[in-house]
Amino acid sequence: MFKRSLTLFLLTVSIYSTAFSQTSVQKLEQAYNNLIADPQARYAITSLCVLDASTGKTLFARNENIGLATASTLKTITSATAFNLLGKDFQYQTTLSYSGKIDADGTLKGDLIIIGGGDPTLGSWRYEGSKEGFVLNQWVKAIKAAGIKKVEGSVIGDDSLWGSQITPDGWIWQDIGNYYGAGASALSWRENQFDLHLRANRGNGSVTVLKAVPEMPYIKVINELKAGAEGTGDRVYAYLPPLGNVAYLRGTWALGISKSGISAALPDPAFDAAFRLQDTLERIGISSSGNPSTSRLLSMEGKSLPSGVQKLATISSPALSQIVYWFNKKSVNLYGEHLLKTLAWKSGKEVSTKNGAATVINYWESKGIDRNALNILDGSGLSPGTRVTTSAMANVLFQSQKETWFPAFYESLPENNGMRLKSGTINDVSAFAGYYTDNAGRKYIIVININNYSGSGINKKLFKVLDALK
Repeated sequence: MFKRSLTLFLLTVSIYSTAFSQTSVQKLEQAYNNLIADPQARYAITSLCVLDASTGKTLFARNENIGLATASTLKTITSATAFNLLGKDFQYQTTLSYSGKIDADGTLKGDLIIIGGGDPTLGSWRYEGSKEGFVLNQWVKAIKAAGIKKVEGSVIGDDSLWGSQITPDGWIWQDIGNYYGAGASALSWRENQFDLHLRANRGNGSVTVLKAVPEMPYIKVINELKAGAEGTGDRVYAYLPPLGNVAYLRGTWALGISKSGISAALPDPAFDAAFRLQDTLERIGISSSGNPSTSRLLSMEGKSLPSGVQKLATISSPALSQIVYWFNKKSVNLYGEHLLKTLAWKSGKEVSTKNGAATVINYWESKGIDRNALNILDGSGLSPGTRVTTSAMANVLFQSQKETWFPAFYESLPENNGMRLKSGTINDVSAFAGYYTDNAGRKYIIVININNYSGSGINKKLFKVLDALK
């Protein structure tokens, strides 16, 4: 009798599940067809892949094998790969050292050297142990503890670990001078950005650059901004090349805007780290005879980094799980580019964005995903040339559920439309990728992407498609 009741129960569940699946698929198909019939999607390519998160079975898919620009949804693949290959507890280290000798009177006849170890969080405001003030204070304590009262030399930022190219090939000129387009240096500092405070003037339509925060005495700002009409917002772009020292501000800044200004990319983070430490030491009476420098500047002058250095202090980054949390939650592009270079570095390859991308592709190919579905050019998705299929991305998300680090990965995904979805937006591209559990406990993996749409407000229409699962 019990056996018969159990059979009837399982049959009922199976029929209910099948009926629901058919209903949800029909709703998805109708909602998807409504989207592609919308005038905004007339010249667009739209792709949707929905999997049963428990089995990996495809519930609904359209154009799932067409490679599309991913925007920031690529971060799901980068972070999952980093978790797999580096481990959730991986940390970076930055070392403060000195060369030469310390005399009996406390004079260092040599240089202070900040040796970058690839940490994207050094000087970041997001973590207590990484904040600029905390790091500088730790360095000052170590310098004082060593008995150094004067430096007959310079403070040098050593960013040589990863070479001189900090910006990925394929990033566009309009992006790379702005905070979200900051490149990944082996010695990154304060998330490689600084602020410019602006004010739009009603009388003559000009815009005043009020100040830089922090002060940037070594960067010249050329202001070509114009005041925009009220309500037009922030349309300002900083054109500031990596390793350069001249910034052009172009575009419009709206009258009456509530924002204080914009954040620009720090062109040479290794130099700024050296500059800030030397400036801090000067303020407390520890002078230096030379100017701040970097390993790159020394190389340009035909000089080498000092040898025979002795360690003063080591700063460890937060664990990878904490880095990924902010990487996905706030879509920090810089972290993605650091992770990609780290993957190349730790796999023993020459450190480059290209080799990091190859490491990602090779890893997921070993897990059964066609490498041709993963045309990856960077780690953050800022490159418009990156092309990934929604099917491949959904497969990565499905496999990630099986890993011990998955809870940290899931927690890093922001909430969008009542779902755990990483968003992605670049020019005429909007995408979402992640997970959803409905009220009945059914779990789904969702990747939706539209390229080359027109107009604005497309996200509401993408969410209307996903609402078919609710």
